Amino acid sequence: MFKYFPTNYVWNLSVDLSIEMGARIGEIEEMCAPLQEAARQPDAAGTRAFRERWVKMADKLVALASEDEARGRLISSGDKLLRASNYLITAERLQAHGSEGRLALYKRFLDIFLKGLEHSGAKARRVEIPYGESHLSAIYVPARGVEGRQPVLVQVNGLDSTKEMKYLVGLPEWLARRGVASLIVDQPGTGEALRLHGLTARHDSEHWASRVVDWLETQPDVDAKRIGIEGVSLGGYYCPRAVAFEPRFAMGVVWGANHDWRDVQKRRLEREGSFPVPHYWDHVCWVWGAKDVDEFMTIAENVHLDGILDRIKVPFLVTHGEKDSQIPLKWAQRTYDQLVNSPKRELKIFTDREGGVQHSSFDNSANAGAYIADWVAETLGGRTACKSEH
Repeated sequence: MFKYFPTNYVWNLSVDLSIEMGARIGEIEEMCAPLQEAARQPDAAGTRAFRERWVKMADKLVALASEDEARGRLISSGDKLLRASNYLITAERLQAHGSEGRLALYKRFLDIFLKGLEHSGAKARRVEIPYGESHLSAIYVPARGVEGRQPVLVQVNGLDSTKEMKYLVGLPEWLARRGVASLIVDQPGTGEALRLHGLTARHDSEHWASRVVDWLETQPDVDAKRIGIEGVSLGGYYCPRAVAFEPRFAMGVVWGANHDWRDVQKRRLEREGSFPVPHYWDHVCWVWGAKDVDEFMTIAENVHLDGILDRIKVPFLVTHGEKDSQIPLKWAQRTYDQLVNSPKRELKIFTDREGGVQHSSFDNSANAGAYIADWVAETLGGRTACKSEH
């Protein structure tokens, strides 16, 4: 993994993910070069400095985009706004829960991202899925070159990602080219669901995943028999659990297995493994609605896949980075081994040869993402080659 900050895994992970979301290396240099000393500071001081530099770059891009817009150059404006949104969410994710200005920063990020989508001419659109007395927000990306009803891959977040981040990394676009639509969801515990509606995470992911399928079945351009689901990072737990208890899913795939998250938390209490975010224990208590670490650890006892994966009777792809420093490789093997009733199960370990060896391939997502997109297209009836125009 590229290490701009050799002593700070969390910051390196954030920078790498930002690059995967379309950052420009010159802008990364301008933001990060002054932060070498701050990277060695405690979380509170360090993340404030990080936020200042990254928001400053976003401000500059927004100003430049406004100049483009005034001249009718909306494509250029959209490109800059989407990069600005990338830098804003990267800064927002590193702040402590409840820190001053964090919510305002998140709301600004949402507005700039949506304006960037509009100006760029993207076919993606924001949608809302009924969920109890509230709703789940999502981004719908239609397939390209498909007549009639389309297959769709639902995509869900990990512990601290958002639907916009998953969109910017690129899997929805890779799928669209292969004739598969995407629905990227902020499920409970993530994105808008957590920040704007107070919907905390729950171990029984089928509870919200079934509502997503209900909504998709009402969409005139969706083939309800060809709905799959993918999960990244902690989504490597949510996704298999949802497929096990929601039989309407036609397939599943995890981008980074997460078979036994309760064990991961126990190891983290013992200071084993890398934290994905600063202020980690406060963050997970916020995500799961726990009053303290003891209550969180009680909740985490339910977050494992043992004893349920034999319920899965549809194709399933398990992927993992060979050098994942957050989730041990053994958990990918455990998930695969327990998919005993899947008619088409596959374990794909990403190695140095193809890249994507770190957690959920955040060090290099292109080849890993293409592998996943091809497998999904083959399984849901998409395509893996462009149609000839001759």
